[in-house]
Amino acid sequence: MDLRVVRETVGALWAREALAGLSEFVRIPALSPAFDSDWARRGQLHAAVEQVRSWLAERPIEGARTEIVELPGRTPVLLLDVPARSAATEETVVVYGHLDKQPAAGEWSPGLDPWTPVLKDDRLYGRGAGDDGYAAFAAAVALEASQAAGGSHARTVVLLETGEESGSADLPAYLDHLAPRLGTVGLVVCLDTAGADYERLWLATSLRGIAFADLTVRVLDAGVHSGHGSGIVASSFRVVRQLLDRIEDSATGRTLLPECGAEPPADRLAEVRTAAAEGFLTPTLPLAEGVRTVTDDPVELALNNTWRTTLSVTGAEGLPPLQDAGNVLRPYTSLKLSFRLPPTVDAAAALRAITRVLTSDVPYGARVRIDRAEAASGWNAPPMAGWLTSALDTVSAEVFGKPWRALGLGGTIPFLGQFGHAYPRAQFVVTGPRGPGNNAHVPDEWLHLPQTERVSEALAHILHAHATAA
Repeated sequence: MDLRVVRETVGALWAREALAGLSEFVRIPALSPAFDSDWARRGQLHAAVEQVRSWLAERPIEGARTEIVELPGRTPVLLLDVPARSAATEETVVVYGHLDKQPAAGEWSPGLDPWTPVLKDDRLYGRGAGDDGYAAFAAAVALEASQAAGGSHARTVVLLETGEESGSADLPAYLDHLAPRLGTVGLVVCLDTAGADYERLWLATSLRGIAFADLTVRVLDAGVHSGHGSGIVASSFRVVRQLLDRIEDSATGRTLLPECGAEPPADRLAEVRTAAAEGFLTPTLPLAEGVRTVTDDPVELALNNTWRTTLSVTGAEGLPPLQDAGNVLRPYTSLKLSFRLPPTVDAAAALRAITRVLTSDVPYGARVRIDRAEAASGWNAPPMAGWLTSALDTVSAEVFGKPWRALGLGGTIPFLGQFGHAYPRAQFVVTGPRGPGNNAHVPDEWLHLPQTERVSEALAHILHAHATAA
């Protein structure tokens, strides 16, 4: 494969055509179903799928076919199916992206708008540009550049779902439906994560799982004057505190339930220590004046954020606003509990353990209710094959000029666990051009275009390496 041709083709395609196509995609308010319950009637998700399908269909990629697949009652999926080219393997490569979007999420800066593409200082602003509309265009650019440069690739299927921002609820059904067509999947490339800078290739190698539930503790059928009832009936808030103390050591944040914990494997510890030595571990956070992080050890901070369980209270009911709060012993307290779980923990088992300790032997016989309890397991990348390590080293030298790095992510992306379950023998490359300050999910979302070109170029290298590894 002619590396010079790959680079020139990638640059020309992004400048000429991919940027224009992605800009048109930004204009479509294709909200994910979690934010638009009437999505099917409004047709914006379908409009986004059709816009990207039309762009992909015009690409001169040898043998490529586009298809929209829509199972009854589910969000649509767009496929770009490209036959193998001079490949030494019969495996299939699946390249993942998604076309659904978050809502505007507040006021954008002057001159910017969520549904108006704005190109400024090597950035494309607009909702969906970085999360995750670029993926379709980057995948097509990589395939086109590879073919133009005489490169090889296995059969490659670009799979673009439209429910990722709603938890990818429909994706397992599509993976089952498409399994006979996809055959043996040997490589999964997920273009939907972020790195710690815009200078090198970043791979995500783990994501935490999640369990969440609404906890309600009730002690009265109606509120009473606190002077009349306090000391006779326990405060519902005090009962909540006692219950949570069964799960978390409030002094250290350590989780006390064995079902919720797991030790990081040796390769992940090595990644953390390498990143710590280079200063790439924890995001910059808007700490209030005088507030310290929970430890000064960067390795411990990274492990806390990626391989240890954390409990966050993300909502509450039964507590009136301060200006309306009188001297009342309140009848109940409700809290939304959000647990981030280590990547290898069985999230369903963790949620069962959490529910058990919150509802058993409750102090004072208080009434406890658990509502809207859900869980999703995390993901830990399989051991990396030699051909992939070699390819990443080559990409880092030829494309980025700096060594690639891997990191765990503290969030939860359900589709990765679903892919890991569907393709247990596949190699995974989980990457993307997003980095610090890209503003995914919040106002002023933007995509770093030079890094997007480099990731597209890297993908062409990786596809060629996979196809010729045998």
